[in-house]
Amino acid sequence: MEKRQLGATDLHVYPITFGGNVFGWTLDEKKSFEILDGFTGAGFNFIDTADVYSRWAPGNEGGESETIIGNWMKQKKNRKDIVLTTKVGSDMGSGKQLKKAYILEAVEKSLKRLQTDYLDLYQTHFDDLDTPVQETLEAYDQLIKEGKVRWIGASNMSAERLKESLETAVAHGLPEYQTFQPHYNLYERKAFEETLEPICLGHNLGVLNYYSLESGFLTGKYRTKADLGKSPRGADMDKYFNERGLRILAALDTVAAEYKTTQATVALAWLIARPSVTAPIVSATSLSQLDAIIKAPELVLGEETLRMLTTASAW
Repeated sequence: MEKRQLGATDLHVYPITFGGNVFGWTLDEKKSFEILDGFTGAGFNFIDTADVYSRWAPGNEGGESETIIGNWMKQKKNRKDIVLTTKVGSDMGSGKQLKKAYILEAVEKSLKRLQTDYLDLYQTHFDDLDTPVQETLEAYDQLIKEGKVRWIGASNMSAERLKESLETAVAHGLPEYQTFQPHYNLYERKAFEETLEPICLGHNLGVLNYYSLESGFLTGKYRTKADLGKSPRGADMDKYFNERGLRILAALDTVAAEYKTTQATVALAWLIARPSVTAPIVSATSLSQLDAIIKAPELVLGEETLRMLTTASAW
């Protein structure tokens, strides 16, 4: 398993990012520590979170994931071994915003919860169309000069705004985004591949795609509409039971059987083999789920197999 460079940064990560949205939501602190121990114990080093995780859960106000990760790093004394990223710009109660003053205030709260004095990567979580991209980049520029942030990335941004941000950075001598987080997987391909992937490849952006297993659909857990009650997410699975969705599942079954592995591992291995993808973001709520994730970088799919999966999932 080889590390991959994130964009043009000096950060190198193994090709799986652990998504911290489950911490403080479907996992309590004790279980979160167990999963984090398993992930890093297998050699991985990249952890992604956001200030808004997990504000949506009853009784939460946001910051729960950052707090748990901060407590874990303090207990393990391993901050220097972790490539740590969090995000800003999501709705923390006053709407989505990326104004300079807001970012400068938000980062202090994130650093305090994470119990660290710097972030390896700080990302724009959601775009704020009311704030000029230059103002946002100026905030990041100040944070980088202060040593609180090393590099910056973006997520959930249109191709037009991403391109504008990159051009503005060059024109004004401001920090450039080095990574991009799109919704991308075997099922959800069109939006990224049509407009955003060419920008990422053209500007050497490290792609950290989220929903890598499409909320569990690509694990093969849901086979019929009768399976929709298997988990809280099952209610949203109905939309995948179309000709294309079933074709993708059939292809994953075939490859998983051939390589004697799981459908989830195959779906992640396909992503890892994509020229634009650096480290897919995946979450796990059990050690058995984690096992399928950490095996993905070791699974080298043949060119014919990759073509078959790409064809089966064609949009």
